[in-house]
Amino acid sequence: MTPLFDFWAAHAAELWRLIGQHVTLVIVSTAAAVVVGVPVGIMGARRPRIGGPLSVAASIIQTIPSLALFGFLLPLPLVGGIGARTALAALILYALLPIIRTTSAGLRSIDPAILEAADAMGMTSRQRLVQVELPLALPSIIAGIRVAAVIGVGTVTIAAAIGAGGLGEYIYRGLSMVDATVILAGAVPVAVLALLVDAVLLVLERAWSWRSRGQKASRVAVVVLLLAVATGVALTAYPQDERIIVGSKNFTEQVILGELTAQAIERYAGLAVDRRLNLGGTFICDRAIQTGDIDLYVEYSGTALTAVFKRPVVRDPKAVLDEIRTLYANTGRSMLAPLGFNNTFAILVRGEDARARGLARLSQLSAHTPGWRAAFGYEFLERPDGYKGLAATYGLRFSEPPRVMDLTLIYRALADHQVDVVAGDATAGLIEALELSALEDDQHYFPPYDAVPIVHSATLLRHPEIGAALGRLAGRVTAAEMRRMNYAVDGQRRDATIVVREFLDSLN
Repeated sequence: MTPLFDFWAAHAAELWRLIGQHVTLVIVSTAAAVVVGVPVGIMGARRPRIGGPLSVAASIIQTIPSLALFGFLLPLPLVGGIGARTALAALILYALLPIIRTTSAGLRSIDPAILEAADAMGMTSRQRLVQVELPLALPSIIAGIRVAAVIGVGTVTIAAAIGAGGLGEYIYRGLSMVDATVILAGAVPVAVLALLVDAVLLVLERAWSWRSRGQKASRVAVVVLLLAVATGVALTAYPQDERIIVGSKNFTEQVILGELTAQAIERYAGLAVDRRLNLGGTFICDRAIQTGDIDLYVEYSGTALTAVFKRPVVRDPKAVLDEIRTLYANTGRSMLAPLGFNNTFAILVRGEDARARGLARLSQLSAHTPGWRAAFGYEFLERPDGYKGLAATYGLRFSEPPRVMDLTLIYRALADHQVDVVAGDATAGLIEALELSALEDDQHYFPPYDAVPIVHSATLLRHPEIGAALGRLAGRVTAAEMRRMNYAVDGQRRDATIVVREFLDSLN
């Protein structure tokens, strides 16, 4: 456990900021779900024809996987986009079902004789609800809130994938680095928060149930709950001042490039930066910069041409850069000077297999693929410069469809003999660390993938110093340097922030 405590000590400020974001997301979403769910539960108990379908709708939403729900919400106006807004919308939807059901069940479980007595006393329907039914059903309602809040604590971790913050950032960062310490740095506090939330609400539930024995316990429980809410709000660390928002995709090199551009802006332009790293794939980052949810991220020229703008593959590097510069400019985005390296796709096999079979070029691979297993990232399987064109160009035929795997795990899956062929990044540090072999693209199938910063044009007009700051990186991030930084993070388990700072120091 020593590495874990050392990590927390070294990242104390960041840890408390992420805890604050995590707690706030849970509190706000659960409170909103209570405001919506309790009235729906009341309606379900009193008017089943109306409340029943609403409860069914909440049940259906509960069956949708978290990432899929985020994907549905991202393009929607008002509730969509990158950040806490979309996360809150999803969390509220997930919290509705237990609150609706327990509210309805609590009201239906009240002894009819009590309701008849209330009617005999001349109470109106509203008076009976407020003074009799809700107080009696409150323990059941609190139990539903308790379940919703505990579920929310776990679900918030997924929200880090769309830049909402929270402890999920550590979990995603650890997955990208395949580092158990970083994963635990996020997972352990999440588990503690879940237990704490469950305990506080359990105390409140029991205090209300025992109210006839005295009011002291109830008051203590309410004070504890209010303190928990106040602490969550106090710990909130979502920046309120204007900041430059830097995004990245969800693999090691992109996290490093996001940190590199962020530190360059802080160091050379003197601007405050908010990092939204590990956002997901190309399309999430591209949509985020179009909508202004982020101000910049680093893209690859071939990816921009074929995946973002849906243009045919072009293999001349200069022609690709010229075309995408115009395409970005026409859509409110600016492409800055290339950083200096071309991170093309690399089709990888184990080094031992390459040596044993004399494999050096992709044109030699088709003779072996019928008995081999392949794994690719989901983007590589779908994009026009991906698997389908590669298979057609080189005549690749596998015995079973390629597995879809996260890029953060694909290198180790190959090294561990779970698969035999993967598509990785040419600058990945794990290629050398895991003794993998990249096959030469001898028919020049892949277009160039020069790393280029993409900036929201409105941001660049407000802060032209961003262009000057990132211009100091132009042409200075070589493939060898990128591979070294990737290996430092992936292979040596070093913090990306420190690795990037050392690189920038070396440029001065």
